[in-house]
Amino acid sequence: MKCPQCVYTNPDGAKFCLSCGEKFIKTHTPTDDNSFFYEFADYVNMVPKIDRSIEPKFQNIFSRVFKDHSELEAERLFIVGTALTTPKISEVKDTWPKPWLFARVFIISLLAFAGFYVGVSYFSNVNFIPGLILVGAFAAPFTTLIFFWEMNAPQNIAFYRVIFIVMIGGILSMLVALVFFDILKNNINPITIGIAEELAKAITVITFVRYRKYRYILNGLLIGAAVGAGFAAFETAGYALRALLSGDGANLYNTILWRGIFAPGGHVAWAALTGAAFCRVQGDQPFNLNLLIRFKFLRVFLLVVVIHALWDTPIPGMFPFGQLLLTAASWIVVLLLIRAGLKEIAERKLMV
Repeated sequence: MKCPQCVYTNPDGAKFCLSCGEKFIKTHTPTDDNSFFYEFADYVNMVPKIDRSIEPKFQNIFSRVFKDHSELEAERLFIVGTALTTPKISEVKDTWPKPWLFARVFIISLLAFAGFYVGVSYFSNVNFIPGLILVGAFAAPFTTLIFFWEMNAPQNIAFYRVIFIVMIGGILSMLVALVFFDILKNNINPITIGIAEELAKAITVITFVRYRKYRYILNGLLIGAAVGAGFAAFETAGYALRALLSGDGANLYNTILWRGIFAPGGHVAWAALTGAAFCRVQGDQPFNLNLLIRFKFLRVFLLVVVIHALWDTPIPGMFPFGQLLLTAASWIVVLLLIRAGLKEIAERKLMV
């Protein structure tokens, strides 16, 4: 089956086949078993197969950040997860994704924050303060969430669902944490804070991933990151408002700045780890409380609690150097679970 008629010419003059996405040099045979998802994906995202690497090297993972990308590529990312655009497991790539959209989201957030900053600081317009706080609170957590969104190789979760989890999961986890704090009353310390908040987020994350629709490790990472992003952003907005009400404008900006810097290694990463660990032990099984006492889940959850407790410990030098080390530790585990998630994809493809 030849397809010389199925040619798309991109802005720089290169020709590609709409059916299989290969660079069009001569007539060739397209893949016949591609779904609608991959026909469209190849149309807007002509990345050569050799441009992907299974090695978790930073120069490989972030190699596409500084390259030019079309609006069609961004649009393709946001349409996945529906009944028509979720790829079959046989079509999912099990090599390391190369995210890039998160960097654009971060730049847009910075530009929006700069606009609000000008409105508040130079024009003294108080109407810009709510936007300043909200954009400042969501910029780093949401950027980190987009990274996990792009790393979700199965591409089986619609973006509107992710936003739903950010909003509902974020506030629900905060309310559950308040219930735990109310029970603890005067026994509040870094250890109990770590237990209460991580348990609250774990309960919320498991509520969303317990159904077998989201059975992949990478699904757990994404949904956990969504809950963590909501928790982190709402918490930062609260601290920023407190700083504003104290009458110290510099403290407002410092709160947003430092909490933004450490957001990727805080609640977002911790909740993502919990979600991934749970999906790893659940697999295709129905939900069972016994899954929560599996060693593979407990070791990750306890690690998250310990990191959180150390994060809040008032040890000299903990801020900022200790938190930088804890951020690095969290992301080492994140990368290990991403590797495990991609390996899981490869194993499931062999079973098809």
